[in-house]
Amino acid sequence: MTSTSVSIRRGFVEVTEGQVHYRTAGWHRSGIPLVMLHPSPGSAKMLEPLIGALGQKRRVIATDTLGNGDSSAPAGEKPPIIYFADAHLRALDAMGIERFDLYGSHTGANIACEIAIEHPGRVRRLILDGISLYTAEERADMLVNYAPDVIIDQNGTQLHWIWHFVRDVYLFWPWYRRQAANRRSLSLPDADELHDKVVEVLKAARTYHIPYRAAIGYDKEPRLPLVRVPTLLACARTDMFMEYFERVRALMPEAEPAVTAGAGSPAAVAETVGRFSEFLERS
Repeated sequence: MTSTSVSIRRGFVEVTEGQVHYRTAGWHRSGIPLVMLHPSPGSAKMLEPLIGALGQKRRVIATDTLGNGDSSAPAGEKPPIIYFADAHLRALDAMGIERFDLYGSHTGANIACEIAIEHPGRVRRLILDGISLYTAEERADMLVNYAPDVIIDQNGTQLHWIWHFVRDVYLFWPWYRRQAANRRSLSLPDADELHDKVVEVLKAARTYHIPYRAAIGYDKEPRLPLVRVPTLLACARTDMFMEYFERVRALMPEAEPAVTAGAGSPAAVAETVGRFSEFLERS
């Protein structure tokens, strides 16, 4: 933890499917809380630098999506994104949270879109941080290849596969096309960060693919124009989804664009949180 962060607590709430795990910071603060939805395939642990920094001034709650991290499995093998939106809302209901600001990254951004579309009275302000806009061909290819079932066996091949899956996302886009044309201009995160993300995926090895495939299969083109709450359309400069940024902007002309430094270092977190806070703190 750094001087720009506050402590993060963890807890569970009950929903029909079982339990939803969450992280929270600034829990003693009043006012409209910020709800944060994480990217696939990890959990809200991946958002901890942002949770801790944003929690300095407000209450922050970051839930693990059903099928990810320490949350229970979702119902069914092929639930759509709107199902996960409803599940997050049911978890917030269990916490007594009615109105909130909402942040979503990647899969979490897809879920956040549906929450904002279906329940605009509950969302005061929305941040979409990295959101794709796949063609039909890209979507079909990724549904087959991007998030396969993990086979659990007595040789532990699942450990080896998940390590390389998580690592290779930083090296190639998409990760399963390991060739020069698909090489990303990123370095790997440090070993501790990579280990932590692998552990979060291992926890959900049997179910990680369910919300992931829902996000990949989500056709956002007809849905994004339906978002009516004040929106900050953000994307980190190093995010693989930057290639879709201008196309997404064209579908959301009223959204405020923001290209950020991301969260890869304390300095980047401070810069990004400053931009997010400026948007969220407007009256």
